[in-house]
Amino acid sequence: MAKAFHLTIARIGENVFDDEAVSLTLPGSEGMMTVLADHEPFISELAVGEARFEAADGKHYHIPVREGGVIEISHNQATVLL
Repeated sequence: MAKAFHLTIARIGENVFDDEAVSLTLPGSEGMMTVLADHEPFISELAVGEARFEAADGKHYHIPVREGGVIEISHNQATVLL
């Protein structure tokens, strides 16, 4: 089993996802990026596109990123604000 990290994805007034994930791919301001467990800490703006991730239970999700947003990664946790 792949190593997991905690992923929180939220919009104003809505918690989209808050659980363990094994991978996250989303549109960064400089191009597509993929996040895995133990990723280096960073903060980045997001571009319009689609966030795709695999939860620790094996389910795959696709969430539209309509107006950009921000991702912050630290301490094996990723937080995406859309």
